[in-house]
Amino acid sequence: MDGADAQPGQPAAALSDLVMVDLTEAERHLLTRGLMEWGGPAHCTEALAVAMGFEGVKDFYAQAGPLHASIRAEESLSRRDWRRVLIATEVVFASDIFGSGCDWSTTTGLSDEETIFLLRAVQRKLARSANVHNP
Repeated sequence: MDGADAQPGQPAAALSDLVMVDLTEAERHLLTRGLMEWGGPAHCTEALAVAMGFEGVKDFYAQAGPLHASIRAEESLSRRDWRRVLIATEVVFASDIFGSGCDWSTTTGLSDEETIFLLRAVQRKLARSANVHNP
């Protein structure tokens, strides 16, 4: 079950659907910075928010804070949430149209080289642990 399957008054993900991913502090920092960038230089559209797995821009911003807090606290997330966080980070890092793009290193303090290294590590871990390639 994911958030789309939840019944009113029930949690978005059952405990059995939650996945713990063993990320380093640097990898967690990358994902949280990826979410934070959407509140700064990045520009999310309705279509992009939906493509990233959210109901729309309002839903994206409503969920970004709790997702950020869960990642910082090293909590488990649903497979769906890991996937959405990864996509949001990939887009905000790479896109100069919607995301931070060329400003990424200035606004996050992470070089492009460091970001790519961390992003590839996170992609591999999420593919193995959270099976993010199968929605």
